[in-house]
Amino acid sequence: MAKNLFVGSLPFSVTEEALGQLFSQHGQVQSVNIIKDKFSGNSRGFGFVEMSTDEEAQTAIEKLNGYNFEGRTIIVKEALPKPTYTNGRGGRDHRGFGGRRNSNRRF
Repeated sequence: MAKNLFVGSLPFSVTEEALGQLFSQHGQVQSVNIIKDKFSGNSRGFGFVEMSTDEEAQTAIEKLNGYNFEGRTIIVKEALPKPTYTNGRGGRDHRGFGGRRNSNRRF
């Protein structure tokens, strides 16, 4: 079963092809996705690599976490699952504020 890995602290100039080549040294890469800013299109410095098996993913974590890639020490760990939103409100109250309510606020 494929395992998704989070890759952080990426150089902003890195391409998906270069990242895929790095990870392919440690197993079969299913997909590579570098997260980009939706307005500028520039890399946000992190991404995801999907390895084909759990064993290959574990090997990639062991070999590449802390690896110096193009002058940056990258972070590689198992990706957390995407959050699911049950009510569509995304954790915000009915006024559009998230988190705790401050009783000192006046509206």
